Amino acid sequence: MSDGLLWFQDLQVIMAKLLDFLFLSSCVLIFSTVLVQGARQSQDIKCGALVDEMEWAIAQVDPKKMIQTGSFRINPDGSQSTKDVPFVRSEGHLLELMEGVCEKMKDYGESVDPATNRKTYVRFMARESASEGVSNVSYDSRVSAGLKYACESIVEQNEDEIIEFFAHETDNVKDKLCSKRTDLCDHALKIPHDEL
Repeated sequence: MSDGLLWFQDLQVIMAKLLDFLFLSSCVLIFSTVLVQGARQSQDIKCGALVDEMEWAIAQVDPKKMIQTGSFRINPDGSQSTKDVPFVRSEGHLLELMEGVCEKMKDYGESVDPATNRKTYVRFMARESASEGVSNVSYDSRVSAGLKYACESIVEQNEDEIIEFFAHETDNVKDKLCSKRTDLCDHALKIPHDEL
């Protein structure tokens, strides 16, 4: 065989391998994009469960209860620099709530919307130890453990943002915290909201 023919055959083999590589790379890229979008949607739902639990826990505290904050040192004039703030929105109380909020994830199950096949997490245990009567919810300890782990990760990575939003009474905390501030879910930004 001539050198030109061998060179052409080698080129064909190289091109075939290159095409195989490009095809596999494209498949990996598409698959990883789908996984990232699924993880982002999953984080959105988990962040929503975290916000729901925090809002419920805050609502259980008497809003009139106050706590003193500031310095307890006595100034040269004999006064103290303290002020009364609502306990329910105090940083100490919010930190305490955040320490236990992820334990509540054991009360959630997974639900799949039959129309869209979209998974959501739904509280299936009522807070007053009675069943809430939700349908299409399956309980799996692995799902609850995964939800708890995700909740702990969200709290750890976004502690300052969570305190900031809950320290001040804010509307649409779920949307503002989970979508706009922490970027845990970006699809909520595309959903039109009804203006009041």
